Amino acid sequence: MAMYLDSRPRLMPMDLSRDADRYVLNADLPGIDPASVDIDVDGQLLSIRAERPAVKTDGVTWIARERSTGTFLRRFTLGQNVDTSNISANYENGVLSVVIPVAEKAKPRKIAVQSGVATAATPAAPVKAAKVKAAA
Repeated sequence: MAMYLDSRPRLMPMDLSRDADRYVLNADLPGIDPASVDIDVDGQLLSIRAERPAVKTDGVTWIARERSTGTFLRRFTLGQNVDTSNISANYENGVLSVVIPVAEKAKPRKIAVQSGVATAATPAAPVKAAKVKAAA
């Protein structure tokens, strides 16, 4: 049985959800050394890369080999409404969790309603022009 190793990066299965004021990305990376995980943010592009090296198996004849080795890669375009400077990550039990906070400017907020005060958004009532009689 011939086996061909593909050198292209592999995708990592992941889930992405929004939980209140943050997005949570959970990616399955079992058997990955956490030191091999590289997370970068370049502008609005989030890249996650990890490496699972092939096991040296001199003299072994494989009957089945389903576990992927090599480089794993995912890239995400982040919207303008996330706080890229406060992204954090944790790796536990084969799952990489990346927390992406929502930017303050994008969080829901209450707007106070004021009464009796003219603002730039609500100008005062227009002033009526006085009629002027022409001299005869």
